Amino acid sequence: MRKNELQDQIIDTVYFGGGTPSLLSTLELEALIDCVYNNFNLSPNPEITLEANPDDLSKERIQELANSRINRLSIGIQSFFEEDLKSMNRAHNAQEAIGCLKEAIRYFDNITIDLIYGIPEMSLDKWNDNLQLAFSFGINHISSYALTVEPKTALDMFIKKGDYPPIDEALSLVHFNHLVSETAKQGFVHYEISNFGKPNYFSKHNTSYWQGASYLGIGPSAHSFNGKTRSWNISNNTIYIKNIQEGILPSETEILSLKDQFNEYIMTGLRTVWGVSIEKINTEFGADYKKHVLGASDKFIRQKLLVLEDHTLKTTAKGKFLADGIASDLFMI
Repeated sequence: MRKNELQDQIIDTVYFGGGTPSLLSTLELEALIDCVYNNFNLSPNPEITLEANPDDLSKERIQELANSRINRLSIGIQSFFEEDLKSMNRAHNAQEAIGCLKEAIRYFDNITIDLIYGIPEMSLDKWNDNLQLAFSFGINHISSYALTVEPKTALDMFIKKGDYPPIDEALSLVHFNHLVSETAKQGFVHYEISNFGKPNYFSKHNTSYWQGASYLGIGPSAHSFNGKTRSWNISNNTIYIKNIQEGILPSETEILSLKDQFNEYIMTGLRTVWGVSIEKINTEFGADYKKHVLGASDKFIRQKLLVLEDHTLKTTAKGKFLADGIASDLFMI
């Protein structure tokens, strides 16, 4: 139904993520990959990633996946400590986290793991132990995020009831700074605020998002983007399936204004090692936008949170943790 949307482009990445795609059998994953190949033009060796939780990755399953066209695993480890996993209500335990990694590295070279920092009462030593254990597996990519509390979640309720300590931003900053320094020692490049990859192991898929490439999202709640418009599929599974069966695309679309496109470029650009190109702003958005961003960034440059080099605006080491807040101050309102 959507095969005409990317016909003029070469597909470099396919990403099975969101929800728990590893619940699909390997045969089902292969059928979906076949469908992609039958309807789109793919590069000779596309990056095909599967998100998976440790409890889904048995020895047999890992071997099956290794024999499929999946060539990159994204494993939601979160922590190697039992008490952390319990507090975050994760389905897997610490033994499963370690066991699945031991097996995965036998068959996959391109693996990324997720780790959570800023967990209340997690000492710096414990966070360091998480990192050193990850390094010991020879992992080439780590995505690491601060623990956040979303409204109406179980964690939100626990904190409100006093059953769980509140989030401590100062602790998150200490953990983040340690993460940055320790990954650098291991040869990782901090190429996006939450992402650390060794050379040649950056996520091609996520990098495409940050650099404004078009993408097509399939499935309930999936988003799509073509540079000028964004669309999103409805989230209700039952209605989604019914609409597809009736030949209806169950999605909504918004046209992004020039201001929206500019603000998104600022937001994504400042999060990455590539920064925000002043020349690109002048060419694609105009002189007024260039004047605005140079003026608005001046105070952050003086505070040594931003630096302007070779007509490119980037966060400094000090400014990285504050990138989203800085970006919002540079938005065109």
